[in-house]
Amino acid sequence: MMNQSKESRLESAMIYIRNLHNCPPSYLNDPGRKDFFEIVWLKNEDPLHALKTNDFEVKGNWIYLIPPYRVHQLNKAGKNGELISFKREILEEEDKEFLLDIFKIFNVQGEFSCLRLDKAAAEDLSGIYQLLITEYQKSPDELIILKALLKVFLLKLIKVKEQEFTGHDIHQKRIYEFLMLLEGNYLQVRNIDFYAGKLDISSKRLNQILKEKLGKTGTQIIHDRIILEAKRLIIHSEHTIKEIAYELGFSDRPYFSRFFKKQSGQTAEEFQKQAQNHLKLKANTLI
Repeated sequence: MMNQSKESRLESAMIYIRNLHNCPPSYLNDPGRKDFFEIVWLKNEDPLHALKTNDFEVKGNWIYLIPPYRVHQLNKAGKNGELISFKREILEEEDKEFLLDIFKIFNVQGEFSCLRLDKAAAEDLSGIYQLLITEYQKSPDELIILKALLKVFLLKLIKVKEQEFTGHDIHQKRIYEFLMLLEGNYLQVRNIDFYAGKLDISSKRLNQILKEKLGKTGTQIIHDRIILEAKRLIIHSEHTIKEIAYELGFSDRPYFSRFFKKQSGQTAEEFQKQAQNHLKLKANTLI
C-alpha cells in the first residue's frame, strides 16, 4: 500500500494509475500534475465534450489523451473508468518516431484529443491494462516492466488512430526538435530566428514546415505556448495576474493584458472569471 505522501504527491513519481473512483482529490490539485501526460479511459459512459454529430450511440468507451501543461479539469464523480498518468521521461527518448506518434495522438498543440473505442479495441486494451495495473500495484517504483507495458498500451492507441498518420520524414523530426527546444526556452526566447538557428535551417524554411504540418507559423506556436502557460497559472496557481505576467517575462501587466486579449480574444480577468464559473457549474467537462 502506498503511503500518503506517495498517494498525494506526483513530483517524485514517473507513472500514476488509478481507477477513477479511487482517484484522490489531491491528485487533481497536485502542482506536479502539470508534467504528466494523462490517459482518461471512460467505460460505458457519455463523452465529456460536445459531439459534432449524433449519428451513433454516444455511451461507450471514450479515451481522452491530455498532454502536459494543458488547461483542463476532470471531475470523475460518478464516472466509470481508468486513469493512467505518466511523465515523458518514462518513454524511450532515443525512439524519436515513437515519440512523434505520441505527440500526434495527444495533440500536443491543442488541449486534448479523444478516441472512441469499438468493442474489439476496448477488449484488446483491457487485456494490456490488466497486466499494467497488476504490475503497478505490486511494484509501482519498478519501472522496467511498467515502461514496457505502457509502451504496448500506447502502441495500441496509436494503432487505433493509425489511419490518420503519415510516414515520418525529416520535416516531422524537425518539428519534434522544435517542440522540444520550445518547451525548454519559450519563457526566455520568443524569436523564431533562435529556434531556426538551433535546427540549422532558415526562419523562412522553419515557418514553411510548421505551417505545412501544424497549420501555424513558429511565432504563432510560441505565442500559443505562452498563452497556454498563462491560462494554466490563472487556473491552478494562487498568483495574481500581475505576478503571472512577470513570471512569464512581461515587463508590465498592461503589456501582458494586451497580449493575452490579442491572442485569446478575452482579457486575463475575463478568462479567470470564466474558468472559475466553469469549474463550479460544469464539473464533468474539460476546460
